[in-house]
Amino acid sequence: MDVYEGNINWILAIASALAGIGIGALGYHLLNANVARNQKVRQRLAETELELSQVRDNLNDHFINVFSLVKGIQRQSLELEQQVTLGAERLSDDPRLKQQLAGQPETDSVDTTPKDGSETFETPRDYADGGRGTLSEDFGLQQPKADEEDQQTQPARY
Repeated sequence: MDVYEGNINWILAIASALAGIGIGALGYHLLNANVARNQKVRQRLAETELELSQVRDNLNDHFINVFSLVKGIQRQSLELEQQVTLGAERLSDDPRLKQQLAGQPETDSVDTTPKDGSETFETPRDYADGGRGTLSEDFGLQQPKADEEDQQTQPARY
């Protein structure tokens, strides 16, 4: 029986070693799966950051191009305005046009009546002349006569 007790110790040692190796391999596999997943997430993050930086660079280039185009339009607009001003000064004899080109406001001394003799109308206003317009408190109310005023007193308005 002595031989069997020695063999049992060796069998237990080998079984324990195999169980330890199996548990270690299983733990390594589970931990390695998380590492691989983390590595994939890091790779996607790096790709996304690269795309974002490319979009920013393209956007900056776009704004630079738009700014240069706007500057060109402004320059061409100024050149066109100067050309029109010079042409109008040389070719036109209308004093109102020359005042507008010089940047001076039109004065009231210029006749604004139509040349065909028709009557001009004022622009409609949302207020009345004086203090008795449609928004006044007593608009549309009849004034009481002197003898009626003594008989009826109006309650205070709030």
